[in-house]
Amino acid sequence: MDDSKYHHGAHSVYLTQYHIVWCPEFRYPVLSKERQNRLRGILRDVCEAYHYHIRALEVMPDHVHLFVDVPQTIAPCDAVRTLKSLSAVRMLKDDPDLRRFYARCGVLWSRGHFISSVGHVSEETVMKYIEEQKTHAT
Repeated sequence: MDDSKYHHGAHSVYLTQYHIVWCPEFRYPVLSKERQNRLRGILRDVCEAYHYHIRALEVMPDHVHLFVDVPQTIAPCDAVRTLKSLSAVRMLKDDPDLRRFYARCGVLWSRGHFISSVGHVSEETVMKYIEEQKTHAT
């Protein structure tokens, strides 16, 4: 096991990484280059404050991709909620044009998101390891 990839708690070793994708409401391409840069900075600030580690981040005009490593105590849905809500508040506060554009619906981000856990071991490897534990236990 390569310990440099893993985090150590008082009684645990863990690695909880997620690929997260979300879009502006109605998937409008409202994230101009300037807004993309601002959003990157906001997401970096949020991740630093919540002890999330950004592995990769890409902001497109109509969606956001984030590969993030989070503490083991954070549920995936809570990580997404934190990232979306705090970034929306700051983006709308700092950008009157964006706030006016979304004034009717009152939100920046769509309700949905995509999230997938990311690991260094394949499903097949884990299943094989668990099966082999039977023979090692005797």
